[in-house]
This record gives sequence, C-alpha cells and structure tokens, in this order.
Amino acid sequence: QVQLQESGPGLVKTSQTLSLTCTVSGGSITTNSHFWSWIRQPPGKELEWIGYISYSGTTYYNPSLKSRTSISRDTSKNHVFLQLSSVTPEDDALYYCTKMSSTWSHDYWGQGTQVTVSS
Repeated sequence: QVQLQESGPGLVKTSQTLSLTCTVSGGSITTNSHFWSWIRQPPGKELEWIGYISYSGTTYYNPSLKSRTSISRDTSKNHVFLQLSSVTPEDDALYYCTKMSSTWSHDYWGQGTQVTVSS
C-alpha cells in the first residue's frame, strides 16, 4: 500500500519560493509506469493540477504554472519535491502529492498540506 506525506513550511512570503516535499512509502518512485504529481486546491476553488515527475525522471507541468514550477526527486530517499517561485496570495492553497497510474488516474493521495502566502 503506497502512502504519501506532504511536508513543508505552511507560511511563505510573497515573491519567495514555496518548497514542499512528498515522502513516499510502500513503493519506489522509480517503479515502472508510476507518476508522481502535485495538485492544489485554493479556498473555494476547484482542484488544479500542477505537474508530475515520472518513474524515469521526466517532468511535465501545467502550462499556466510552468514558468514558476519545478518538480524533482531524490530516489535514494524516495522523495518528490515541488518548488513554486515568485508566489503571491493567489498561490494560497491546500497542496497534495498524488500517485498516478499508467491510466493517469490519481489512485493514491497524501493528506495535503496548507500553504498560506503572506504579504
């Protein structure tokens, strides 16, 4: 059973970089055909997909966030990282780490971590 746990600062200042870690257990992030994504949900809004990193290290980002987003990994620690630069209050959200299957379904989710951007 795969488990995901997000962690990172809950408060980030405007214009700084948001950095989150997803710790994966119960499975390797290099397992073939597994994809590890970040999704967020701003207050009162729908889920927004941020991007993913694949089992081979390939990344793909939401075009609307691509210029500010970087997703990376540490295979020795089974960690997946999210960095979002130049944050504004619009980036206030509950951030989730998910595992996607080869059919692109998000079959495992972390509990989410709230990030607030202060001015």
